[in-house]
Amino acid sequence: MNKLTDRIIKKEPKTQPNNPLHGVRLDFILNQLFLEYGWEGLAKEVNINCFKSNPTTKSSLTFLRKTPWARVKVEKLYLQVFSK
Repeated sequence: MNKLTDRIIKKEPKTQPNNPLHGVRLDFILNQLFLEYGWEGLAKEVNINCFKSNPTTKSSLTFLRKTPWARVKVEKLYLQVFSK
């Protein structure tokens, strides 16, 4: 083994105990919120056009990945609805 392989093998996975969204994918968040609210309900809860004008999962994910402020709003809603 070389030095790089040794570092990769010995490296422990990083955990983020204070981040409730660690390991939760954006597509999962969006799908859960869609099942809970539908597109109309999401548009009322989070006032962004990707939920109002011809919404699809694909177009909404594209928008949310490119727009940090919108993603934060969606993540906050997810935490409010589904946190324990």
